[in-house]
Amino acid sequence: MGNSGIGIGIIGAGRAGLIHAVNFRKSVPYARLVAVADPNRETAERAARELEIDAFYTDYRQLLADERVRGVVVVTPTVYHREIVAAAAAAGKHVLCEKPMAMNARECDDMIAACGAAGVKLQLAFMRRFDASYREAKRQIEEGAIGEVVLVKSLTRGPSTPQPWMYDIRKSNGPLAEVCSHDIDTIRWFAGSEIEEVYAVGGNYRCGEIRDRFPDFYDNVALTARFRNGMAGSVDGAMGVQYGYDSRAEIVGTEGVIFLGQTHERTIVTASRDGALRRPFTTSWRSLFKDAYLAEDTDFVKCILEDREPYVTGRDGKMAVMAVEAGNASLAARKAVRVGE
Repeated sequence: MGNSGIGIGIIGAGRAGLIHAVNFRKSVPYARLVAVADPNRETAERAARELEIDAFYTDYRQLLADERVRGVVVVTPTVYHREIVAAAAAAGKHVLCEKPMAMNARECDDMIAACGAAGVKLQLAFMRRFDASYREAKRQIEEGAIGEVVLVKSLTRGPSTPQPWMYDIRKSNGPLAEVCSHDIDTIRWFAGSEIEEVYAVGGNYRCGEIRDRFPDFYDNVALTARFRNGMAGSVDGAMGVQYGYDSRAEIVGTEGVIFLGQTHERTIVTASRDGALRRPFTTSWRSLFKDAYLAEDTDFVKCILEDREPYVTGRDGKMAVMAVEAGNASLAARKAVRVGE
């Protein structure tokens, strides 16, 4: 597109950052990738080279000072989100912020206020809301295809072992934040109601070598939620499961049920002479939600061009963070906790 389109900068050049970067570099209409920033110079330089752009920075402030940039995607560890989003807003840049939104509800309020005061967009990256099947499920729920919703369930189980910084719950908010933020938003979205109370149980079953240093860390968690409208919710999250990347949802109604998600990577099925059927399991969220990421990035640019509110707002991000806080409190206290307490 040459020099036309909304200039986008990516802050954080890790795996998720590069997904957004490739989308804006090649596939998002009316947008152009301008620059990337990452505190690791080698990572930033390599990303710029692979993306075939000329600008990379090791300090996100340098990217914010680039006059070509009108919108940024924040894809850094959660602990830095508040600082970067507030700085982006002060610089007049629209913001697409990856989940989890922040470390706590107070930080979320700061981010929402900063973007509101600056008159810039703040969109949360809950890409499942842009997945075609999830959106169709939402439409069917609203049309009463399964009657009144009774229970919403969502799970995410990943094959990767945690990054070292994730072991400290004070720095990462644990798998409820890093793994299950999408699930929490999913059940809230499908229920059409706010989460009132949660009860969570979990444990460290796969990372035994760090139990003494990080006794609060959990790699498996199950959370039950009560919504204000009387519906029930269920979230199931796990890290290091080995068998593949597993993301599914289920909406149970008074007159039917909706199932979402697939576990197969490809359509091939092998039948062997021992009578067994074999089908490759999905290995990565990057392939499973590839189209949803693109739709999310495309909508971010449309929000800027059309000057409208994002489809997923800062408030949506805050409500998920509040549920994470309550879930972690429930794990520690071994009792149900009301959201917001």
